Amino acid sequence: MSRFALFLALPLVFNVGCGSESAPDDPLAGIELIGDDLTDVPLHGASAEQVARFKDGDALFDFVFRERDGLGPLYIRTACAGCHDGAARGPGAVQKMALVEDDGVTPAADQGGLPYGHTLRPYAVGGATTLSQPETEATIKVSKRLGPPVFGRGYMEAVDDAEIERVAAEQAARGDAIRGRINRVVFHSKKSGDESFNAFVEGDENIIGRFGFKARVATLDDFTADAYQGDMGITSPLRPDELPNPDGLTDDAKPGEDVVLDTVNAVADYMRLLEIPKRAPADARGQALFVEADCAACHVPSLRTRSDYPIAQLADIDAPVYTDFLLHDLGPDLADGLADESASSVAWRTAPLIGVRHSTSYLHDGRARTIEQAILLHDGPGSEAAASVAAFRALSYEDRAALIDFVRSL
Repeated sequence: MSRFALFLALPLVFNVGCGSESAPDDPLAGIELIGDDLTDVPLHGASAEQVARFKDGDALFDFVFRERDGLGPLYIRTACAGCHDGAARGPGAVQKMALVEDDGVTPAADQGGLPYGHTLRPYAVGGATTLSQPETEATIKVSKRLGPPVFGRGYMEAVDDAEIERVAAEQAARGDAIRGRINRVVFHSKKSGDESFNAFVEGDENIIGRFGFKARVATLDDFTADAYQGDMGITSPLRPDELPNPDGLTDDAKPGEDVVLDTVNAVADYMRLLEIPKRAPADARGQALFVEADCAACHVPSLRTRSDYPIAQLADIDAPVYTDFLLHDLGPDLADGLADESASSVAWRTAPLIGVRHSTSYLHDGRARTIEQAILLHDGPGSEAAASVAAFRALSYEDRAALIDFVRSL
């Protein structure tokens, strides 16, 4: 039985006044207020037990690992919050590298010059003395991935596979360039021990990816274990092995697995229970323009969730995720030279427009400083979004502003 199956949805009163104080028995006591916005909070209607689980996971999400906790040998950041501060975007970023052909876009057939993988890990502890460096004179493309927000990820995990397949089929039947496709991935973690959300085992194939900039991860427990291992060198029952490193270390300063299974599941549950930040009332004109410019063809406003999703509040609802979870060719200007599962160098999953107004930069690497820049950078040779960008350019100044204001409201 799901650990959420017996939760009762207890009504909660959300007091968002800046100077308000929580009552001693308020289950939201200690939840952070940012300005007038209530952010990093559990789902509306969460039970007391769900809120307690949310807080446990939130604390682990913010926990700063040290060498004695199993950090390293090589790592990027010391806490999940280092890349997703307050559940929002950044400030931390991951640098990726790939060997590419002379065009600077196409991945080289032989990636052997990167024996320790495609991720740059700039810090070392636990006896490591050598950072991973390319061992080749071939052309290397380096790119950046800014930590995305994790708001509303439970809504995303809950979306029914059939909905994603439906949208992919609808796009395939269109008469224009928009042709999103599913990244069908391999499950790379061990079995989680909790089958209430998924029963995948290592090596399972043909799973619909939905998390990560290239939709290379299918579930939030796998997402958590992958980030622990890849970004912090923290091993777990789902990912028990230290990553290859130049010093040949098979463990760090903490022998064995660094965190227990419930730590991984608690952090995954925190993201599952994390609410979408309150959205401003949508401007009807801006919303209509968003649809008319075909932005909504990929940033699909809502998708239906599974009726059997273990968190009752997220089961059988229209999840307002503003994504299709599909990979789209955005052209060589945004290419990173990497292939993640079946995603090519030029392919990116449609970004979910969740908590946009809490971001100060956009696109996978933060190169866009405004929403308008992000829209315009969807243009370029071969980009599926070129026609939508042209439609945006053709709008009057007032209509552009209305469309941008609508996106900012999300």
